[in-house]
Amino acid sequence: MDLSLQGRHALVGGASKGIGRASAFELAGNGATVTVMARSQASLEEVRTALPTPLGQIHHVLVADTGDGKGLADAVDNHVHNHGPIHIVVNNTGGPPGGLLVDSSVDQLLEAFHNHVLAAHHLMRLVFHSMKDASYGRFINIVSTSVKQPIEGLGVSNTTRGAMASWAKTLATELAPFGITVNNVLPGATETERLTGIISRKSGASQRTEEEIRTELLSEIPAGRFGTPEEVANAVAFLASPAAAYITGTSILVDGGRTRALS
Repeated sequence: MDLSLQGRHALVGGASKGIGRASAFELAGNGATVTVMARSQASLEEVRTALPTPLGQIHHVLVADTGDGKGLADAVDNHVHNHGPIHIVVNNTGGPPGGLLVDSSVDQLLEAFHNHVLAAHHLMRLVFHSMKDASYGRFINIVSTSVKQPIEGLGVSNTTRGAMASWAKTLATELAPFGITVNNVLPGATETERLTGIISRKSGASQRTEEEIRTELLSEIPAGRFGTPEEVANAVAFLASPAAAYITGTSILVDGGRTRALS
């Protein structure tokens, strides 16, 4: 199975921690030149210097905010000019705050839509032509199992993730003739800061301990444990590889079997 990413340039969003960081490491380990992107220069530099370089790659840092459309476009455009075309984009942005959809404002929905769907669309338009010229492109979106089943208490996130999944399916059809694939990875409960925050919020809202909430969440997972960022990153690296050239327009669950009945 050809998993080599030699000669490919990957742009990984939210790469300073969690799933983004783990994805950057996996892609670099498979030979890709990786540009790590987030808002914190210091955190990104720490990740960049730690990335593996099995083929002597030189990795890069790109400081950008997905909520700033023009700023994001300008930063990526300048980066491509200086460091060459991008062949792999991992769209990974922190999820919106929790809460009921009925209590959410229009501004909260707009902010989430800008940070996820519109940011991904900006990036796509910037790198599409270089992917087409190379006859090789991968858009991999880190979304959520809420694409299959909404998650209680994450109203804005559920809504935005669904829109992101539909964007990906539509784009997959349009880009398939050019050797470009578009797929979603749907992490379940994964040991990240996001999961810690969700557990804390549920604990506060229900007057139960965080340990009780963790136990309840674990009871819903057939694998009997939470996932790791590295396990999600394995799916990302496979979808980025030549071996996944015939997989597009799909959403892959990485959730220990929790949403098996809905797949």
